[in-house]
Amino acid sequence: MFLSILYVILSGIALPVGGIQMQYLWRNQLGDVYSLGLGSAACLGAAAATMSGWCSLTVGSFICTLICTAVCFLVTLKVSTRKLITFGILFGTFIGSLGTIVVTNAPSPDLMQKYYLWGAANFRMEGVTGADVAFSLVLFVLGLGAALADSRRLTRHFRGEIELPAMHKALDLLMIMFLVTSAVSICGPIGFISLGVPNLSRTVCRNTDIRIHYLISSAMGIALLLVTYLVTEYVNFGIYLPISATMAIIALPLTALLFVRQHKDAEDQPSR
Repeated sequence: MFLSILYVILSGIALPVGGIQMQYLWRNQLGDVYSLGLGSAACLGAAAATMSGWCSLTVGSFICTLICTAVCFLVTLKVSTRKLITFGILFGTFIGSLGTIVVTNAPSPDLMQKYYLWGAANFRMEGVTGADVAFSLVLFVLGLGAALADSRRLTRHFRGEIELPAMHKALDLLMIMFLVTSAVSICGPIGFISLGVPNLSRTVCRNTDIRIHYLISSAMGIALLLVTYLVTEYVNFGIYLPISATMAIIALPLTALLFVRQHKDAEDQPSR
């Protein structure tokens, strides 16, 4: 129970903070931690580790994510942000296809089920070792520390006051990967929270200082994941409810309400 709550909190911080960093880095509200294929790479590594047994699921997902990040690191040095987004979509599709091939050739149904339960995201911590947790926490500290250290530059970059060099963007991407992998490698790829929550934060607060959005996004992320976790554990109607799907069902009406309210406020403002 304690470990589950720990990773609810960790994921609630890591994924929204990584998401808002991507949006500021690209100056695009569609920036997401999974946009460059990081989620697909984590799934491929987890699938390979699960099916082969050559390492733990956490280490497997980290290794594949690191390889994916290294490729994106090199591409970032050569192309514009717009082209990088296009590359990320195509590259993610390619990595996802490899993952599908690995999973469909699983040696046993039990291994396939184990992978799919991880891929649907959960906080049950089944098969997670102390070494996995320690490794994950190190990645989290490194990623969050880098996010805080680079906050001023990211804010100025987003405002258009400066343009970050390609090498700086590539290093930021590496640190974002550390932050995201700290959660994904243990709990599986959790959708919505890395894209929806940062956008909700920017809807609620117009201030462009990224440090403020770190706080708001983290608070929203933790609250949303905690509610989702409690629902999946205690209000599940006797069926298995994956975290990602349940959270999307809970969060979508709230998201729609906030965006509709924002649109109405924008329409009312000129008439005042």
